Amino acid sequence: MQLYQRDAIEAAVGIDREALVAVEAGFAALGRGEAVQPPILSMAIEEANGEVDVKTAHIRGAARFAIKVSPGFFDNPRLGLPSLNGLMMVFSARTGQVEAVLFDEGYLTMVRTALAGAIAARHLSRENSRRVAVLGAGEQAERQVEALRLVRDIRVVDLWARRRSAAEALAERLRARGLEAHVHEEVPAACAAADIIVTATPSRTPLLFARDLPEGVHVTAMGADSPDKRELDASVLTRADAFVADSRAQSETNGELKAFAGRETPFKVHELGRVIAGGDMLRLSAATITVCDLTGTGVQDTAIADHALSRLVGT
Repeated sequence: MQLYQRDAIEAAVGIDREALVAVEAGFAALGRGEAVQPPILSMAIEEANGEVDVKTAHIRGAARFAIKVSPGFFDNPRLGLPSLNGLMMVFSARTGQVEAVLFDEGYLTMVRTALAGAIAARHLSRENSRRVAVLGAGEQAERQVEALRLVRDIRVVDLWARRRSAAEALAERLRARGLEAHVHEEVPAACAAADIIVTATPSRTPLLFARDLPEGVHVTAMGADSPDKRELDASVLTRADAFVADSRAQSETNGELKAFAGRETPFKVHELGRVIAGGDMLRLSAATITVCDLTGTGVQDTAIADHALSRLVGT
């Protein structure tokens, strides 16, 4: 059994095309019914304002599977510690023996989450998409733009965040990478000319409404990953011509389908893995509006962990 620290993992794995292919293949396996993915195990540690999530999946025929433990302790910054941490344990799918522990401190989760946004855009946005609006200015907001550039020729980024100073700082970093970046005071202004909208916030109340959606836009919502978070008003979902979730069950409990809790959705719910595996064309015209809700799946964790270990050991 090998133990790998974050520095070694970062040197081996990045937001690149090889990692994107690995994660996309995991989604496709899930869509074909070739993956076993149990529900998320989630535990609150209320006295410390913390939570721990455990995600896993087995892709049939794969040599390895992973179990990810992801703690989030949100008072940690007061102690000079990061809010998020975690590790991935990688097992042999033949013997169950532990092959490696990837002490990535949440790095691989960041990578696979960014890549999932790119994969959603690859299958749902217009191919000529050039302009993205990003709501949020944290690490994942920045990484979503980086990953999007793998699949679309992004040239302009419109930013909105509750803290304008954070949005301005992100805009400067994006300009240093050759992108045109604009900071906006209001969400509607940020989204007005967007080909793609990415919501990457910890919001507990909706930020994006149907009235904010330009014709033909694709929306990737990835901030709502627990029962108390929401970024999209229900009107966004009903306005969309196609709604896709990485996992319908998870979207209903943790994601944007909570807006319809206890009642039937007035639209069809697609799953991203099935869209990929079936080659489904949900964008029927340039005017089609698509929405993808990403809550984070165990199959992504197994896919990125297997990819990382292959890169680390050279196999």
